Amino acid sequence: MTEPLNQRANALANRVAIVTGAAQGIGARYAQALSAAGAAVVCADVVPSQATVEAIQAAGGQALDVRVDVTSSESARAMAEAAMRAFGRIDILVNNAGIFTNLALKPMDQIDSAEWDKVMAVNVRGPFECSKAVLPAMRAQGYGKIINIASGTVFKGAPMLLHYVSSKGAVVAMTRSMARELGDAGIRVNTLAPGLTASENTVANPAWQGAVSANNIASRAIKREVTPEDLCGTLLYLASPASDFVTGQVVVVDGGSVMH
Repeated sequence: MTEPLNQRANALANRVAIVTGAAQGIGARYAQALSAAGAAVVCADVVPSQATVEAIQAAGGQALDVRVDVTSSESARAMAEAAMRAFGRIDILVNNAGIFTNLALKPMDQIDSAEWDKVMAVNVRGPFECSKAVLPAMRAQGYGKIINIASGTVFKGAPMLLHYVSSKGAVVAMTRSMARELGDAGIRVNTLAPGLTASENTVANPAWQGAVSANNIASRAIKREVTPEDLCGTLLYLASPASDFVTGQVVVVDGGSVMH
């Protein structure tokens, strides 16, 4: 899976990317892929991202570990300011931080209001706050790529996860509205919507194994698990100049379970 990424080794040369939720799992893989394509990467998370930073640096890349609470406008601004101090520009924002793998499947009437609010705060307000925070830098340079992370569940109407599916539906709607609003500023906004992905946290959670995983695989045209590496080619396309005339779009990467 690494050869296609290596072929894009210079696609993001001199670019600076911020990846939220970069401490582990899919976010860490996104950060490493962006670095392999030539970008300097700000690895932002509510917990330390030092392991991701060290992996990038060991491969010859540039990276910075930044603490961020994506639900806080002050914390998001501090993240953007740290990126500007370290690298002088912000070209790419990947709004990856979210709540999913620790959620239990449950009927909607068993989701309490506090859990609903927490999912919405991280999964919806988080991309809103982080996008606002990078806008001054992107507007000043007349160029930027905001990549929101949603989910193929939006298009399936998956049951038993109403708060999560609703939050990711909001992300799709935000992407479209942001793309209209920011196009004249040279800022492209798109959504990457993965299928159920075999990340370290998903594999470790029994709720996402067994029949749930098998049913997802059976629904796909390409019948195997989605790996984090499967997502990186689309991420790099949306982050690179190759997609400079693409905005407001949703790309589902799930082996053909969703076709829209």
